[in-house]
Amino acid sequence: MTTGTRIPRGIEDFNPYIANTNAYLLAGTPTTNAVRLGILPDEVSQWSDIATTWSPLYVKYSDKKNSRTTAIKDQLLSLIDQCVELDLTCHLLDRIAASPNVTIEDMGAFNIKKGILMKTTRSIPQTPITEPVTVTIQPLGGGSITIKCYSTTGERAAIYDDADSVQFVYQVGGTPPVAADVSGLEKDISTKAIFTLALGSSSSAKYLYIYFRWYDTKRPNLAGPWSAMQTTLIL
Repeated sequence: MTTGTRIPRGIEDFNPYIANTNAYLLAGTPTTNAVRLGILPDEVSQWSDIATTWSPLYVKYSDKKNSRTTAIKDQLLSLIDQCVELDLTCHLLDRIAASPNVTIEDMGAFNIKKGILMKTTRSIPQTPITEPVTVTIQPLGGGSITIKCYSTTGERAAIYDDADSVQFVYQVGGTPPVAADVSGLEKDISTKAIFTLALGSSSSAKYLYIYFRWYDTKRPNLAGPWSAMQTTLIL
């Protein structure tokens, strides 16, 4: 499981998470883990409903040749959203982390890496990021462009786990740059994986040349590799 977020957002990572956490909540005799950790019966029921609905859909999703469809994928992503919303509404994982009965095993089961029991053991990254950035670019008009950044491990746009931002360098118009590290390029970072680059209406009808890489503002020496140059017409 990833350490950048408690509830995985990718389908492949969420599948074992929802199955294992649901079984974990229900386990325990005579007192279940859910009761021990202060999770209410209605909350357990909602979590289990997500797990129960998820399982047959994931079986279909796993069969790429015969039953995987866009509709199945959308249903799975919607269930992930429901799980995240349930946690945000009821603060389930925060309550587990704050429970006087919580154990290291509990924290591991729910991927709670930022709780007080985990802070002393979290390691500081020492090696450079190797994960590339992939992007989608959508010109909006008026010189503005929406950019969505992905890692190879996620279904949705998100900052890569070992980074805290995405860095980008770019040029508007002129001769395309030959590399990301040439002099004269504009440079910026975004702490969000989805953002709008506002270049102004004077940039309309010109081309944007832009590179991306995952970036750690606290440890810039560990920044990832630059992507291939992306090009789009500014509207």
